[in-house]
Amino acid sequence: MPMQLTNELGQIHITDECIAVIAGSAAMDCYGLVGMASRKQLKDGIAELLKRDNLSRGVEVRKEKDGIHIDLHIIVSYGTRISEVAHNIQSKVKYVLNEVIGLEVSQVHIFVQDVRVST
Repeated sequence: MPMQLTNELGQIHITDECIAVIAGSAAMDCYGLVGMASRKQLKDGIAELLKRDNLSRGVEVRKEKDGIHIDLHIIVSYGTRISEVAHNIQSKVKYVLNEVIGLEVSQVHIFVQDVRVST
């Protein structure tokens, strides 16, 4: 279900797919992130690393009573502090969505699917 924003010139419809791509791109800029992981697919207990053109597959956008919730499924670089990487991603995604779309995100949930050595 697309999101509607209204301004003095009219209405703007933004799809969940668009929000997911912007959130995924913002997350990819953060240090310590190897990449996005598929939300549902695990192969032999290992998360599938998504390419840049499939970033939205690792992001889920939900509209709840208290606002927009975004779930990010990520793969973290080995040797980094997972809590710091997750916090940085949460901050960056909230900031970028607010600046680019004007969207107030109430919560960003991080699901660490895997830890890998970044190449």
